[in-house]
Amino acid sequence: MNTQLWDDAYLPGRFVPSVRPFLDEYARRSARARRELGWWPVRYGPDPGEWMHVFPAPGPGAPLVVFVHGGYWQELTELESSFAARDMLAAGAAYAAVGYGLAPRVRLGEIVAQVRRAVLSLCRNASTVNADPKRVVLVGHSAGAQLVCMALLGELPDGLVPRDLACAAVLLSGLYELAPLRRSSIGAAVGITAADVAAYSPVRQLQARMPPLLLARAADEPAGFGYQQRRLAEAAVRLGVPVTELVVSGRNHFDLPLGLADPADPLGHAVLELLVPVVQKGIA
Repeated sequence: MNTQLWDDAYLPGRFVPSVRPFLDEYARRSARARRELGWWPVRYGPDPGEWMHVFPAPGPGAPLVVFVHGGYWQELTELESSFAARDMLAAGAAYAAVGYGLAPRVRLGEIVAQVRRAVLSLCRNASTVNADPKRVVLVGHSAGAQLVCMALLGELPDGLVPRDLACAAVLLSGLYELAPLRRSSIGAAVGITAADVAAYSPVRQLQARMPPLLLARAADEPAGFGYQQRRLAEAAVRLGVPVTELVVSGRNHFDLPLGLADPADPLGHAVLELLVPVVQKGIA
């Protein structure tokens, strides 16, 4: 198959009149969160892109929601990634928006290492944002979902296993098998190699000790994202990892994450359920 056909399967911008209104909405909501809430920037590594914005919870022992943005490893930053912060804090959670160095300046393997550093730093310092390190929920959108998976996989320090870092992972319209991406124009732009496909495709690295996964995609996005979600769900089920799948009708690739903390949205309802302490659910 030629590049054009792979692009049809993996370029969601072709399914909307313009991507710009969605990116502007991310930025608008994120700027409002920074105006209205207490927060601070954190530099978590040496690369110029290794910054995150953290919003402490209103009280101690709270869940911590960590969001990793998409953009095919090439676009967006932490500046556009706090759009869910106001609603998350209203639900009693702390929130962190993670940025990272962008391709092609930064190779995919280093981006993976950066996000893993950010996640480890947040888990080790959860109490500084009034959060319980055992109640960390990782959320990734598009390429960010691949990065969240890889932050939990690979070689973790101090004998940690993936479930030590997160009690759940929410993966939105993610990319879990990179071989098709290498055949698209994205592969050339990012510089994805055969070695990258082998090392950084989550379906090839998945472990039984992963936390429960909430996999969601929009009904109105290219077919490649349905394929990707099926591949990860099947691999996780084979390993005995708990999986919940959602396909959200009336949503596209870009507006799906805007419902992340909206209790009236199917995605938001499912995510907010993850934040409720076990004792409040009546499960001793």
